[in-house]
Amino acid sequence: MRDVFAVGPLHARPAARHAAEHVSSDDMSLSAWLDGHEDRSVVYVNLGSLTIVSSEQLAEFLHGLVAAGYAFLGVFRQDMLHQMTGASKSSVALREAVEAVAAAGSERALVVEWALQRDAHHVLRHRAVGCFLTHGGWNSTLEAAVESVPAVCWPFFADQQTNSRFVGAVWRTGLDMKDVCQRAVVERMVREAMESPEIRASAQSMARQLRLDVAEGGSSSSELERLVRLITELSLSAVKISSPAPALT
Repeated sequence: MRDVFAVGPLHARPAARHAAEHVSSDDMSLSAWLDGHEDRSVVYVNLGSLTIVSSEQLAEFLHGLVAAGYAFLGVFRQDMLHQMTGASKSSVALREAVEAVAAAGSERALVVEWALQRDAHHVLRHRAVGCFLTHGGWNSTLEAAVESVPAVCWPFFADQQTNSRFVGAVWRTGLDMKDVCQRAVVERMVREAMESPEIRASAQSMARQLRLDVAEGGSSSSELERLVRLITELSLSAVKISSPAPALT
């Protein structure tokens, strides 16, 4: 018997999607902003819960996003920036980048300091989101794939480099930025992910396949049922082994 079970993406299963329909107040505020934009016109930026960037890198991201010309929703944690003291070239660059975002106006840019994993599901599912600038973590990669959102990956560590390569070179559902963080590259890749019919077609094709996989009778559902049967059989076997033998009379 095979001992590998390809059961994902579990959050895409119908029951899981229904359970995730609860909308938080934070979600509602994001949705209200997204509602004011056209379909596939917004770039969603979320680099995860562990990524750390320098002031120069954040400045390059912000400049590149503004230059790309699309509205963007950016999640930038308070603890993701290297701590700095005193005036420096990097702090000046960051201040200039923030000023550029402010000049773009509230319709073009919304920057928040939080985003629960649950909220990320709803953001990616929104009709206005056309591209996901991500660290390429496995959860984020799956969420983008299920919602057919092209991704631009800027991997930070662990499995993210591998995930990013698959997105850009194997599945072709997005682009792999690797370890480059330059405003011109950010601008070019965001535009390509937003505008490329080939990338969008690949993303939509993968999403269709994933929906088939998690549906009843699909490969993922069948593997999950097989796993449940195995666990049940093992549990029953354990109960039989632990049961005391009947006393002799």
